[in-house]
Amino acid sequence: MVSSIEKITSSLPATPQRRTGAFALMDSLVRHGVKHIFGYPGGAILPIYDELYRSEARGELQHFLVRHEQAAAHAADGYARATGKVGVCFGTSGPGATNLVTGIATAHMDSIPMVIITGQVGRSAIGSDAFQETDIFGITLPLVKHSYVVRQAQDMARIVAEAFHIASTGRPGPVLIDIPKDVGLEECDYVPVEPGDVNLPGYRPTVKGNPRQINAALHLIEESYRPLLYIGGGAIAANAHAQVQELAERFQIPVTTTLMGIGAFDEHHPLSVAMLGMHGTAYANFAVSECDLLIAVGARFDDRVTGKLDEFASHAKVIHIDIDPAEVGKNRTPDVPIVGDVRRVLEQLLQRAREIDCPTHAEKTQPWLSRINRWREQYPLVIPHYDHSISPQEVIAEVGRQAPHAYYSTDVGQHQMWAAQFLNNGPRRWISSGGLGTMGYGMPAALGAKVAVPDQEVICISGDASFQMNLQELATLAQYGINVKTVIVNNGWQGMVRQWQQAFYGERYSSSNMQAGMPDFELLAQAFGVKGITVREHSELSGAIAEMLAHPGPVLMDVHVTRDENCYPMVAPGKSNAQMIGLPERKSLGEAIELIYCTHCGAKNPTTNHFCPECGTKL
Repeated sequence: MVSSIEKITSSLPATPQRRTGAFALMDSLVRHGVKHIFGYPGGAILPIYDELYRSEARGELQHFLVRHEQAAAHAADGYARATGKVGVCFGTSGPGATNLVTGIATAHMDSIPMVIITGQVGRSAIGSDAFQETDIFGITLPLVKHSYVVRQAQDMARIVAEAFHIASTGRPGPVLIDIPKDVGLEECDYVPVEPGDVNLPGYRPTVKGNPRQINAALHLIEESYRPLLYIGGGAIAANAHAQVQELAERFQIPVTTTLMGIGAFDEHHPLSVAMLGMHGTAYANFAVSECDLLIAVGARFDDRVTGKLDEFASHAKVIHIDIDPAEVGKNRTPDVPIVGDVRRVLEQLLQRAREIDCPTHAEKTQPWLSRINRWREQYPLVIPHYDHSISPQEVIAEVGRQAPHAYYSTDVGQHQMWAAQFLNNGPRRWISSGGLGTMGYGMPAALGAKVAVPDQEVICISGDASFQMNLQELATLAQYGINVKTVIVNNGWQGMVRQWQQAFYGERYSSSNMQAGMPDFELLAQAFGVKGITVREHSELSGAIAEMLAHPGPVLMDVHVTRDENCYPMVAPGKSNAQMIGLPERKSLGEAIELIYCTHCGAKNPTTNHFCPECGTKL
């Protein structure tokens, strides 16, 4: 039992202790639940690393020494995506800090919570062009949610607490803390600041949806015959997976996701139409082109999703739910905007639907679901099979079959899109650079994810070009025994660049052929102390994947695939989502929707008009 004296004592302010700024940083990180840090030391950040040495000795923190600072940022990013917690990375001043910029931008574009700690030259040297001085605060201003330069050691605890709060609340994002070298050494009266003690009166994100807008949204859902849920990464960030499924099932609404939203809805569910957009499924793209109500949940209407923006869901009314008011109406003006936390807003919608006994909508949407299923049957995703070579799609499908519940990271390119098409996994198990499209992201992100979920299988799907951008992290995997499996889909090209050059640049393959300088990846892996496997024949594929998964340490598997395979379907630049190329049969929406039925009068409509010729109802 806790005595009254102990209760009073615990409520009193902590007694200040003389501590260095570096100690205040480390203690604050521990108090905010940090256990793992990814980084690379250097002169300006040495006081912090010296204190980190003591923290590691006490068993409070574990640091992972990457081989390039960009990988530290990507690893912190992968850690955050896999857990929903704030990822942390360290880098020194000058080139150390600038090497973090690509990883910071990647996290910023995809709304990933991170705290980035950089060393800086001493306060008296700032602005003098001192050795390894760079204004990382100024460089990253457009790429962070907020940033700090710590001017006094006594501010450290408050700044760290604020940084974690800002990074993880509202729309998540990266926060930079730049620490001059002498601030790390400076002593101060240190008073800890606990996670719940942050006071930021000007920073209060709206989390609850406006009741009038909730009612307006339900009214549009009740009126709709062809609704579609369009789910983005905001649903993942808000942990709104259960609410998305309940809303879809209650009103029988088909669900499509963005690249960032993969995992927010079970793609094995009969209401799923999988990913939409440039390389989305044909049935998702046809559905968004013909829906009469689009319910955007945590999505931002980016160009790779919308295609030609003024033709995106052009016949639909729009409900847009997002916690960031800057996104609502930025690219598409909604009929019902709702600013708030995605999970809270969906809970409000569902609660209000129960209160007013809102109809379940099943009969109204059945013709729409049947129509989507016809598209699904007519234009399925295809896995090619060749006599003398392995198709890239076969590789990814077989990996997914043998490891259906793994966490998957990807690099960027054709392999990323094939992975998005053929890997169907759960929330937070899809880790991919969406907004920035960062080659070299996959393996360090997988490294971070594996540190976060050590008991789970973590697999990186990469390409031969992407992999070479951060291949040095094989050393990090080997040093710490981080059991990441990396699969290289090796076609000897910058695959997506080659595909665009073929389709839109007259087959002029300028600087996209990687085959001439291609290393032997199996030998490369062995040089780093990692198991390497090479696959060239169909007969080897299944067994090699099983061998990779059974190995107790990191593995690099190089699979040589057919060189000229293209990723389809594809929405060409400047075209609408309905105008896809690479469909196995019909190429246009007009042909795809012939012989549809009017949802109002049931009349057969053999035309490509958007109105029923019998009763005039909008189709």
